[in-house]
Amino acid sequence: MPAHFDLVIRDATIFDGTGAPRFRADVGVLGDRIAGVGDLGYATADREVLADGLALAPGFIDAHTHDDRAVLCGPECMLCKMSQGVTTVVIGNCGISLSPVTMKQRPVPPLDLLGDESWWTFGSFGEYADRLARDPSPVNTFALIGHMSLRVEAMNGDTRRAATDKEAAHMQKRLAEALAQGASGFSTGLYYPPNMMAPTDEVIAVAEALQAAGGLYVTHMRDEANDVLKSIEETLKIGRSVNAPVVISHHKCSQPENFGRSVETLPLIERSAKNQPVDFDVYPYAAGSTVMMPDRLRPDVPVQVTWSVPHPEVAGRMLADVAAEWGMSQRDAAQKMLPAGAISFQMDEADVRRILAHERAMIGSDGLPHDAYPHPRLWGTFPRVLGHYARDLGLFSLEQAVRKMTGHTASVFGMTDRGVIREGAYADLVLFDPATVRDTATYDSPIRPADGIRETWINGQSAYVFGEGATRARAGRLVTRNQP
Repeated sequence: MPAHFDLVIRDATIFDGTGAPRFRADVGVLGDRIAGVGDLGYATADREVLADGLALAPGFIDAHTHDDRAVLCGPECMLCKMSQGVTTVVIGNCGISLSPVTMKQRPVPPLDLLGDESWWTFGSFGEYADRLARDPSPVNTFALIGHMSLRVEAMNGDTRRAATDKEAAHMQKRLAEALAQGASGFSTGLYYPPNMMAPTDEVIAVAEALQAAGGLYVTHMRDEANDVLKSIEETLKIGRSVNAPVVISHHKCSQPENFGRSVETLPLIERSAKNQPVDFDVYPYAAGSTVMMPDRLRPDVPVQVTWSVPHPEVAGRMLADVAAEWGMSQRDAAQKMLPAGAISFQMDEADVRRILAHERAMIGSDGLPHDAYPHPRLWGTFPRVLGHYARDLGLFSLEQAVRKMTGHTASVFGMTDRGVIREGAYADLVLFDPATVRDTATYDSPIRPADGIRETWINGQSAYVFGEGATRARAGRLVTRNQP
């Protein structure tokens, strides 16, 4: 091992990302790689950090984000992630990706979660990748291409129907181009109006592009409520048809009548995993968040408003209270707010815990960084898993918690040399205090950094320091599946 490093973190408790037992060691960094793990007492360094037994883990990988725009906006835009120890984000989820399509008017929901037409300027994924290369993000970016984005372009916005064979072929061609330019997979959001009229055969036709590229199929399934089992079967069929690994997004069992059904969904996924690669991500909360959809409101599911274009003053308030104040039904009030966003308290905590604890679970925030009053998962997901679920509840060990955020995720997505602490791996690292790490973001006060995350390094550069915030480093890179 070298006698001199750029950085040595001394006397740390190492959680290496594999789920193996923790151990005490020093970690040395040269450039963007880990160059030594062990007793480095003999070595010198440009900078030394005395961990004094604090935990050192691989940088956390957010398996499910909508950060397509945020990664283009500099360190302050990604503070919500770096302050959690996140070093890599998976973008383009739920069928929503900022490329390869341009917009001349505000996109239809939920595409507008990424912004109005002024942000939809990337006519190819190559253009988006070039922007990341010219103006690097502070975090690493792993990109999926969204079916909704492809549909809007190929079908000239007429998405309330199945695509023709010609349109599906065009989408397949555009997906293949994006995969050749550095994207790593294909995502669908079959729950949403711009995607829900796509039959299974259309999805398979577009996804055919994954075979040659070895890409992933990632999906916000058609139904996470009454027909959740049918939706899992559809998802698995699509993966088998194109020989692609499957990732089920934010796995849940929605709506009160489906509480407890994870005892059905998880065994189905487990049985299927014996015959094809399938995994899932999950966020550690019993509420979801997306665009406001008045026709899907229910009286037994409370809703909090996260943003509204015509009525920004209602952000953060409960829809029922606003409706009462306006003297109208909740549905009419929601209609009046559009375009808008919402948090829906639609899940059961017992299901959340059962899904989190499963060995195939990866952690994804599904945070919406451009909401005025976001779900607390945007700022709190990873510390919540470490503090609340691992330390306080003992749902799983800290070693397993770290694995769900690092090594397992890197393996599923094919992020070469990331998600682990070992010589030769990229120096994506987070130093945290296991005794104090916790989420502080709440539904009432959602924009708050976590406690206990001491420092985050991305490709060897310090990106976040507790008490000081984001640094000026922009060391992030585009990460492409199964490429060094």
